[in-house]
Amino acid sequence: MPPTIPALRARATVATALVAGRTAIPVLGSAPPLTLRQTGPHTVHLVSTAAAPLGGDVLELDVDVAAGTTLEVGSVAATVVLPGHGESAMLVTARVRAGATLRFTPEPTVLAAGCSHRTGVRLVLEEDARVFWREEIVFGRYGEAPGRCRGRFDATSGGRPLLRQEFAVGDPALDASPAVFAGARCVGTTLMTPDPAVGRREAVVGEGVAVLPLAGPGVLVSALAADAVELRRRLAWGESAARTPL
Repeated sequence: MPPTIPALRARATVATALVAGRTAIPVLGSAPPLTLRQTGPHTVHLVSTAAAPLGGDVLELDVDVAAGTTLEVGSVAATVVLPGHGESAMLVTARVRAGATLRFTPEPTVLAAGCSHRTGVRLVLEEDARVFWREEIVFGRYGEAPGRCRGRFDATSGGRPLLRQEFAVGDPALDASPAVFAGARCVGTTLMTPDPAVGRREAVVGEGVAVLPLAGPGVLVSALAADAVELRRRLAWGESAARTPL
């Protein structure tokens, strides 16, 4: 039998500070395979320095955006979730403090056949905090069925619930249902809140995309598509519609 690859547990951390009226990034802690690199005055990118996550891996990212600062978080490539021994997990905790701005736009997550994965996001927005948070998931590599994934997104704003959302993929009967994914190969969402430019206060529906105002300060854009390129285009359409005042 081939040797068993031990599961990884890694946590990366990024935090900003306000220094002389400008954003600084004094905390940038990496733990392979989660490696953070500063790529601009207030921008960091996540670089995967090993094949991960594999089954059993637990990866965590902590983000703390100080009051009055701005942070952009991206990734240099898509994340491919691979099968292994047990369930893998990617957990993100983010706090955006008063008057701060966070833009979180990693490249898509690809659910390879046979994987079992869990995602979790806990987003805390203080008063007058702003966020642009985009997530994209691709159901398997080219020509393969997706593995299993379940996700949970919890956001609060000013101490009050803003968004509670769950997601699951990997059951063929449900994935093909017209009431769920209708045969789509990708799904994505963008949470935008509460930028004054986000002026739409009623739902808008386009081809494969819906723009839904939240009860709290913000808008949720949701999209389905046949491929990652079309998904990004539909999300961009929805994001533009969200910014269009009535």
